[in-house]
Amino acid sequence: MPGALFFVTGNVEKRRPIFKIDEYCRAFFDELQNLRTTHQLKLVTFVLMFDHFHFLLNPKGGDIQTHTGILKSFTARRIVKLAPPTTFWNGKENRVWQESFKSLPLWSKWMVNQKINYIHANPVKARLCSTAEDYKWSSFRSFYRVETDPLLAVDKVWWWEGDEERVNAAVREMEEKRNLKLEEEVKARKEKALQNKR
Repeated sequence: MPGALFFVTGNVEKRRPIFKIDEYCRAFFDELQNLRTTHQLKLVTFVLMFDHFHFLLNPKGGDIQTHTGILKSFTARRIVKLAPPTTFWNGKENRVWQESFKSLPLWSKWMVNQKINYIHANPVKARLCSTAEDYKWSSFRSFYRVETDPLLAVDKVWWWEGDEERVNAAVREMEEKRNLKLEEEVKARKEKALQNKR
């Protein structure tokens, strides 16, 4: 959905806790920041857990599939280079990430705020720290305060020019499709009821 923010989750293959290693975390964030600056991507919030990541972002044009694919590909290459030989070898290839990922377009303020809070609370809920601010690999400090590490930077402006119009148009289109589907279902039920009376 062009113009929407996306909540994205990606998991490490077999949920291995590879991000206990700071060197891998730095490689991940180096590639994320490169993607942010070279591929027109607004990064709102993020957290890198031991075996997965969550982030909230706005890719210009809404192509979340391509942007996440590039991130996973580039980070996998970097991490494999840093790792001892065969660490990620599965018999055919090196595999760092699960093939798929989850993305959810967000268009309401409530949904956006809920996901921001969820992302920042993730390490606290996992008992990796006592407060969200204490977790090293999160955007909490960049989002709410001042973070000095450029690898953990976020965008303060989340939207591209014209995003509001694109989101509104997409929501209207979704509502029209939903209403049309409901009308078709009601019509089908009525026709079935008429047939049953005969």
